[in-house]
Amino acid sequence: MSRRGGGGRRPDSRRDQPTQAPAPSFQRGGGGAAGPRGRGRQGQRGGAGRGSHSGSGAAPSSPHTASTSTAPAPSSPSVSASASAPSSSSVSTLVEETEQKLTLAAPAAATLPPSSSQAMRFPVRPGFGTVGKKCVVRANHFMVQLAERDIHHYDVSITPEVTSKKINRQIISQLINLYRLTHLGERMPAYDGMKSIYTAGPLPFESKEFIIKLPDSDPRPSSSTRPRRERQFRVVIRLASKPDLYTLQQFLLRRHFEAPYEVIQVLDVVLRAAPSEKHTVVGRSFFSTDLGPVGQLGDGVEYWRGYFQSLRPTQMGLSLNIDVSARSFYEPILVTEFVQYYCRDLSRPLSDQVRLKVKKALKGIKVVLTHMEYNKSYKITGISSEPMSRLMFTDDNATRLSVVQYFRQRYNIGLQFTSLPALVAGSEARPIYLPMEMARTNAYNEDTLVNKEFGIQVADGLTSVDARILPAPMLKYHETGREASVNPGFGQWNMINKKMFNGGRVEVWTCVNFSTRLNRDVPFQFCQGLVDMCNSKGMVFNPRPVIPISSSNPNQIEKALVDVHNRTAQQGKQLQMLIIILPDVSGSYGRIKRVCETELGIVSQCCQPRQASRLNMQYFENVALKINVKVGGRNTVLVDAVQKRIPLVTDRPTIIFGADVTHPQPGEDSSPSIAAVVASMDWPEVTKYRGLVSAQAHHEEIIQDLYKSTQDPQRGLVHGGMIRELLIAFRRSTNFKPHRIIFYRDGVSEGQFSQVLLHEMNAIRQACASLEEGYAPPVTFVVVQKRHHTRLFPADHNRRDLTDRSGNILPGTVVDTHICHPTEFDFYLNSHAGIQGTSRPTHYHVLYDENRFTADGLQVLTNNLCYTYARCTRSVSIVPPAYYAHLAAFRARYYIEDETSAGGSTGGSRSTAERSLAIRPLPVIKDNVKDRGALFGQYCYFGSSFRLEINGRN
Repeated sequence: MSRRGGGGRRPDSRRDQPTQAPAPSFQRGGGGAAGPRGRGRQGQRGGAGRGSHSGSGAAPSSPHTASTSTAPAPSSPSVSASASAPSSSSVSTLVEETEQKLTLAAPAAATLPPSSSQAMRFPVRPGFGTVGKKCVVRANHFMVQLAERDIHHYDVSITPEVTSKKINRQIISQLINLYRLTHLGERMPAYDGMKSIYTAGPLPFESKEFIIKLPDSDPRPSSSTRPRRERQFRVVIRLASKPDLYTLQQFLLRRHFEAPYEVIQVLDVVLRAAPSEKHTVVGRSFFSTDLGPVGQLGDGVEYWRGYFQSLRPTQMGLSLNIDVSARSFYEPILVTEFVQYYCRDLSRPLSDQVRLKVKKALKGIKVVLTHMEYNKSYKITGISSEPMSRLMFTDDNATRLSVVQYFRQRYNIGLQFTSLPALVAGSEARPIYLPMEMARTNAYNEDTLVNKEFGIQVADGLTSVDARILPAPMLKYHETGREASVNPGFGQWNMINKKMFNGGRVEVWTCVNFSTRLNRDVPFQFCQGLVDMCNSKGMVFNPRPVIPISSSNPNQIEKALVDVHNRTAQQGKQLQMLIIILPDVSGSYGRIKRVCETELGIVSQCCQPRQASRLNMQYFENVALKINVKVGGRNTVLVDAVQKRIPLVTDRPTIIFGADVTHPQPGEDSSPSIAAVVASMDWPEVTKYRGLVSAQAHHEEIIQDLYKSTQDPQRGLVHGGMIRELLIAFRRSTNFKPHRIIFYRDGVSEGQFSQVLLHEMNAIRQACASLEEGYAPPVTFVVVQKRHHTRLFPADHNRRDLTDRSGNILPGTVVDTHICHPTEFDFYLNSHAGIQGTSRPTHYHVLYDENRFTADGLQVLTNNLCYTYARCTRSVSIVPPAYYAHLAAFRARYYIEDETSAGGSTGGSRSTAERSLAIRPLPVIKDNVKDRGALFGQYCYFGSSFRLEINGRN
């Protein structure tokens, strides 16, 4: 076996303006610049200049130095059903307009470097931040120096085609060993394992064919008992292009805006050549048993040490980003041995439960077959539902026979475990059945290829980077508490002597206990302590449950929840809060939430039995925070928000969005991706959020339901979508329509920036225009990236004023120099306190900015928002709107997981069209749950099928 990594009132026109001076008329345009440009694989942008639109968009804005008083604001039409709806043609023209907006010329006041007519640019950095205490941190970036070289790119064609990069490398390595000194002109090429090789100078030909013989490699211990066979390959090498290092130098000197990613890819291949031959390659990482101790994880799985490597352009020049990592791998054993971890007796057919577990565990694994003339590998796409003794297929001679018969007749092999299912490879139309019992399992400057051939030198030490520590914001609590405000230290604070800013009210509640290990008095003691804590922190919580606290069988969860719901309803009351002590065995949380929120309409708070039994005051406090926001309260707000001192947020009604898409786990081909969008529902506090979720095509990253329209026979064009509904909800909640939009988008890799921006910005524009003709508030679109490999470390671990208790950099540490993009608006922010291991900063990259944020403005806003997360008294690592969107999407998956369990045999993956047809709407959340906000401890939640009334109209 080979290895792999394991509701609203009519608006009052008098209140449609903020309390400041009337807003000027809206001017579209501003400081954003982007569009569809080609990008490479995840973690590194690919070749630029692939967009289809030229840079002849709207007139450019001035450089991003404007303060809040100079930012353009929209006009103030009323967002209501009585407003004139835009025509379908006016909405459709927004596609073209948005594409033009996303391709802006350079600011008129500045002379910017040239770029190609097809290049799509994102906003230029508006300057560097100055707020905060200056310090120096170290980053896991290693500076790279380049020598002048005449780089050539050659296409490689290998026949017969080989899908394994490892074998490809062996073939090219053999070719280099044989012909380097003769046919290759003493050049040492760098090979990417696929279709390209690169040389630091020309080869003595433009096209040449080679015949390479490669000995068969047999992983079996008994391979010495049989003769080694040779495989013959035809290799054709043809000149493709001549990447120019000069363009890279000009880009790094900021004399050109278009990054030459083809050149960067060449250098990346050179730096990856040697480790690719020595180690197991997974994505952009290398793993090996030689890089550290191997650990056992059980069930045939072990973990290896390794490292990630990526070459990136930065303000300092080229940087090699290296990050240590570990990954799980399957042990090199027979598949039958692996299956024995799940089922000891292989002589009997697998049960459906075991078969599904084995199928999920094996899917995607490459196995090596050793019964043919030479070893051959296949990727497992599933396992059969029938055992091999009964699994029939038609061979090339149109003869119907079983897998067992085929192997006996074709290879004279008598299969032993005929009751086991077969491994399935190949496509769904032409599956390949494989018996389980046939499969087995940087010292850069010293590298001749890197250093001498290509003239690349990599610095030995971590890079020192200028950073700043942003101050923590003041947080506001209720005036009746002994402490009405707090200035957090080290990213955390407590609720001692404080009361919630807005305490919620709970009159009708009860508790059900599913734990069998708790003392019978514990649920009563726990509820009493929790109620007392809620009341002491400013809530109004009825001390008496509407029905007696009860304990129920953990195997009858649905029955118990229905019973609680019915008993409450018999008293003519609606349950406001159900406290649930979970079963002792994990795995029931999702089922409880699905039943409560989609079937019964119950707002619930789940608690772990181990924590409940301790009757700990800190735990009571944490649960009280969650309960308060679930019933419509607010725990704390920013002092600057209350006092309207947040630039580009509190001067005019501003809505802050967070959006994310979560994808199913590998092997779950039948599950859709879940998109979630949340938006702030209060202004100027920006604390409460409402969320929407939607199911979409499997592994589709672009959010499809931001805006949508349907043609109704009676009503004509009907507008909908998540952005539109959240804008309406904001108008109802605040009596203002949003004058400004800030959109934090999580989960987008660099290779998807242009596509996501173009589609989703257009959807935002269409959603706004569908509410009223000409309504187009300025938008700032920021990508939030957590899955990157940059780490920041204190330069001096002995400086207690520069490290937190865990030895990490302090909360609020921000970096927008040295290791950031040479020209674009991005920064790294470590907004949280480290608990265990190395803190991972979050990378924020501005893709569009009509609000013309300064560097300090966006960095301070983002950091301050991280202190408003409702579920704890700590600052969090990513901006809360994005955090809530992630939680919303994760919660929605609970509603469908039981419906998408794998079953039956699976061949190859289905087509995109087939997967799209299988998408089912998410279950609709009950109305009272929507209104109460049972989601992530925040304000409100809708299902994918939503229905809102606007002044009596649907």
